[in-house]
Amino acid sequence: MRKPPFLFTKIPFPALFLLLVFSLTFQVISQNLDAERSILLDVKQQLGNPPSLQSWNSSSSPCDWPEITCIDNIVTEISLSYKTITKKIPARICDLKNLIVLDVSYNYIPGEFPDILNCSKLEYLLLLQNSFVGPIPADIDRLSRLRYLDLTANNFSGDIPAAIGRLQELFYLFLVQNEFNGTWPTEIGNLANLEQLAMAYNDKFRPSALPKEFGALKKLKFLWMTEANLIGEIPKSFNNLSSLERLDLSLNELNGTIPVGMLTLKNLTYLYLFCNRLSGRVPSSIEAFNLKEIDLSDNHLTGPIPAGFVKLQNLTCLNLFWNQLSGEIPTNISLIPTLETFKVFSNQLSGVLPPAFGLHSELKFFEIFENKLSGELPQHLCARGTLLGVIASNNNLSGEVPKSLGNCKSLLTIQVSNNRFSGEIPSGIWTSPDMVSVMLAGNSFSGALPSRLTRNLSRVDISNNKFSGQIPAEISSWMNIGVLNANNNMLSGKIPMELTSLWNISVLLLDGNQFSGELPSQIISWKSLTNLNLSRNKLSGLIPKALGSLPSLTYLDLSENQFLGQIPSELGHLKLNILNLSSNQLSGLVPFEFQNEAYNYSFLNNPKLCVNVGTLKLPRCDAKVVDSDKLSTKYLVMILILALSGFLAVVFFTLVMVRDYHRKNHSRDHTTWKLTRFQNLDFDEQNILSGLTENNLIGRGGSGKVYRIANDRSGKIFAVKMICNNGRLDHKLQKPFIAKDEILGTLHHSNIVKLLCCISNETTSLLVYEYMENQSLDRWLHGKKQRTLSMTSLVHNFILDWPTRLQIAIGVAKGLRHMHEYCSAPIIHRDVKSSNILLDAEFNAKIADFGLAKMLVKQGEPDTMSGVAGSYGYIAPGKTIQGLPVHMFSFP
Repeated sequence: MRKPPFLFTKIPFPALFLLLVFSLTFQVISQNLDAERSILLDVKQQLGNPPSLQSWNSSSSPCDWPEITCIDNIVTEISLSYKTITKKIPARICDLKNLIVLDVSYNYIPGEFPDILNCSKLEYLLLLQNSFVGPIPADIDRLSRLRYLDLTANNFSGDIPAAIGRLQELFYLFLVQNEFNGTWPTEIGNLANLEQLAMAYNDKFRPSALPKEFGALKKLKFLWMTEANLIGEIPKSFNNLSSLERLDLSLNELNGTIPVGMLTLKNLTYLYLFCNRLSGRVPSSIEAFNLKEIDLSDNHLTGPIPAGFVKLQNLTCLNLFWNQLSGEIPTNISLIPTLETFKVFSNQLSGVLPPAFGLHSELKFFEIFENKLSGELPQHLCARGTLLGVIASNNNLSGEVPKSLGNCKSLLTIQVSNNRFSGEIPSGIWTSPDMVSVMLAGNSFSGALPSRLTRNLSRVDISNNKFSGQIPAEISSWMNIGVLNANNNMLSGKIPMELTSLWNISVLLLDGNQFSGELPSQIISWKSLTNLNLSRNKLSGLIPKALGSLPSLTYLDLSENQFLGQIPSELGHLKLNILNLSSNQLSGLVPFEFQNEAYNYSFLNNPKLCVNVGTLKLPRCDAKVVDSDKLSTKYLVMILILALSGFLAVVFFTLVMVRDYHRKNHSRDHTTWKLTRFQNLDFDEQNILSGLTENNLIGRGGSGKVYRIANDRSGKIFAVKMICNNGRLDHKLQKPFIAKDEILGTLHHSNIVKLLCCISNETTSLLVYEYMENQSLDRWLHGKKQRTLSMTSLVHNFILDWPTRLQIAIGVAKGLRHMHEYCSAPIIHRDVKSSNILLDAEFNAKIADFGLAKMLVKQGEPDTMSGVAGSYGYIAPGKTIQGLPVHMFSFP
């Protein structure tokens, strides 16, 4: 019987060998994938099996999982950003021996620096936007292949270790916005391959000078150290940073002069040195021809603006404001073809303005106010149709406003107050479609008030000019005006009824004109009006009772007119801070609400007015003699009855309070509390609970009490907000607590109040914050209304000077910017106001009270935000205008 041929007898030996090798290789790869899948599934389990990793399962290849990248069927990259991870990164992840990239950014991962130093092949490590705490490991150089390290927006503390300077492959190092309280090592200067270095927004750094060793970073393109507590001078070695493209050392305490060679760096494109203490002249040697933006504002620079700036043919932004620069503005600067922003306000510049501004470039912002400039405004500022703002107030400018501005459809604001301008305003300025504010005060402008205004115009200030004529009868286009200041002009005629239809107006100042006749007896819609000044006119007749129906009015001045008759009792319903009815012909009884010392100077030169209580310097209305003995006996009996009733009420109230206090303490002692940490803590819940006493109570918020509690161990002070109810936490109180818990626990920024932990049970929830020594901004701005100026208010006014106010405003803006732009899900606060801005011992601002905050939903999810949230009077008017400085739209 013939045997069957062997299967491989006809296969050549080389082919057979390759087949066997392929088979063995496939088997090895398969076994390796099985092992790596097992590791990854173990990692998933230790991460708490987050729903975002549901695709990780035992029936599919890891290389098919969306978070995993493989090369030749070997796992090399894990990307877990935005996966809502709340557990620590397990060390098991380093069993993936070929892992090159680990990205766990934008999560809520707690604990210290992850135990991943055994990931020997790791090149890219992204830990940004988490809740890591503690120091960076001193032996981080064990990750010897590391090329990219980003630890931004965490709570790392201590020193930046010198070992970072031994990561020779590193080209990207971002340590932005942490809690570092040491300093940085000079060894960073040894990183020969470093291209991008950022240590910005670490204001707890120990004050330190920039190391001269950084000047050895020949490949460095990007250096960002905003608000890093820098002191001393900028090292001259920085002139050697030949690859540098972007240098940002803003918001520090640097002093000395700008290095002479700084503007000769060939690749330099962006230079930001604003908000320091730099002095001396701006370097005149300019060869950095790639420069696009220069911001040297808010320093102590002197001397002229260098004429060499004209060489910068790519320059779009030149900010030199808030310095002590002098001399004339170089004519050739106006010839730069790319110039969009020119801001040199608050200096000592003189001479005339170069006439070619706006003619050769798409100029957007032209701000020259608070100088000594003279002559006329350039005629071609809006030649390219891109101009957004002209701010030239407080100079010696003269002539007329250029007629070309009347045809500038892009203009948002024109501010030329306190100059020597004259003539009429081009009519097109009033109707420019996007115009928001027109500020013309303190000039010699003339002409009549416009009958048509653009619908976006919200503020008009034409005070101290020579405008004349009547208020137009047809003012339907004035409806969005919020502030109208026309005092000290030559306006005349009656106040028309139509003026009371301005539903949006909050400030109306028409004092110092020639208005006459009676005021309208009815008011159509002044529901938003807070300030009304009609003094120093020729108004007559009765004061309208309808003024008493204005719900928001706090300032009323009708003095120096010819009003007759009684003061309407309806005015007593108003909550007026200022009332002035002096120098009229009023008679009769002053309303009871005004018969106190706060209104001592409100009714002067009205000889026919009288009062029933002798607190005002006015005659008594009732001059009859009264039997004092009978009156005294009658009042004595009444006083005794009232005193006895009050005493009994106090005793009863005290007994009730004592009973409730003991009940609360008994309940608190027998309740299980849950502690949720957001930071490293050196106290426990008992430390907090024991401090919830009436002696520690410092205030009450919209949803609970606030306590000031000291840590028994460290002496550190905390602010604790208690939200409680007799039963379970009710829905209205639970909602703001949950909002604070979810949002504040994830925010890490020096201008946002830090939530340390929350403690809760079924009936009570506590939020433990860092304590702000100077309490709220509202306390410093407004305080409690007093009849006399106290020493406290003097201290407030002295401390809260304008530099401090600017510091607070910048801090609030930084906090809001972080919420809007840098959070994984943007957050809008929805209740920003002075009482929700807290101040620490150094008057640094921190945004607080996130009870109405809202995380913006991601695309595809339903948006549940509806209606208007926030406090009355703090809702932003009109539309939001982006990219414009605050001072362009400031209100009183």
